[in-house]
Amino acid sequence: MKNVIAIMGSPRKRGFTYLSTRRFLDSLSSFGDVQSEMLFLSDFDVELCKGCKACFLRGEEFCPLKDDRDALIRRMLDSDGVIFATPNYSFQVSGRMKCFLDRLGFVFHRPCFHGKTFTSIVAQGIYGGGNVRKYLDFVGAALGFNVVKGSCITALEPMSTKERVKMEKALDAQGKCFHQRLFQPALTTPSLLQLMGFRMARTSIKLTLGEDKRDYSYYRDHGWFSSDFYYPIELGLVKKSAGAAFDWTAGRIYGNRHDAGA
Repeated sequence: MKNVIAIMGSPRKRGFTYLSTRRFLDSLSSFGDVQSEMLFLSDFDVELCKGCKACFLRGEEFCPLKDDRDALIRRMLDSDGVIFATPNYSFQVSGRMKCFLDRLGFVFHRPCFHGKTFTSIVAQGIYGGGNVRKYLDFVGAALGFNVVKGSCITALEPMSTKERVKMEKALDAQGKCFHQRLFQPALTTPSLLQLMGFRMARTSIKLTLGEDKRDYSYYRDHGWFSSDFYYPIELGLVKKSAGAAFDWTAGRIYGNRHDAGA
């Protein structure tokens, strides 16, 4: 049995975002072996990031805001799949969702959701949600998830029959893809872009940060300074060669910056 949670960026508990997500979860459950739950951010205390950088430099436990952020992160870590669902507000995610994503900033430095499946749902009335969906899918990848392409659902209220049929078709197809990804091997061979991101990040951290910084100690303690990727995976000859090239390039870039700073 796989556990899936949907983190809801809308405070409306019977609105369009809810209806879209409910349809997706029902479709997902119809394939079997999945239990799901919606978590409304409006039911949690998640304060605005103060920009103090304590989570980056010293560790997330030093964040001065003592709220429900860590409880939500634990729920994500305890789940096999995560959905970020949000309305399109002013051509972006809702304020509640953006606030939560800002509080996850340190995870972009130290991704920890590898092997878990992610997708997104954006609900809108007219226009602009496609870019919001792309943003959320990018966020999911940066957090370490295996990303299934999200959906942007467009409809006015009340929803017409045509709009409802189109919504259901899109979400049923997304649910099928999400279910398949849930039950596939959790750890996949990285793409060249993912490999480049990892190699460039670790080299910059190794060359520009001291051992007193959390990013450095995290990479060191996880063995990432000497690994091929975030997790054990067999790379083919082409990607091994590409990885070595990324290491060399990053060393030239960040080594020169380090020397200039010294």
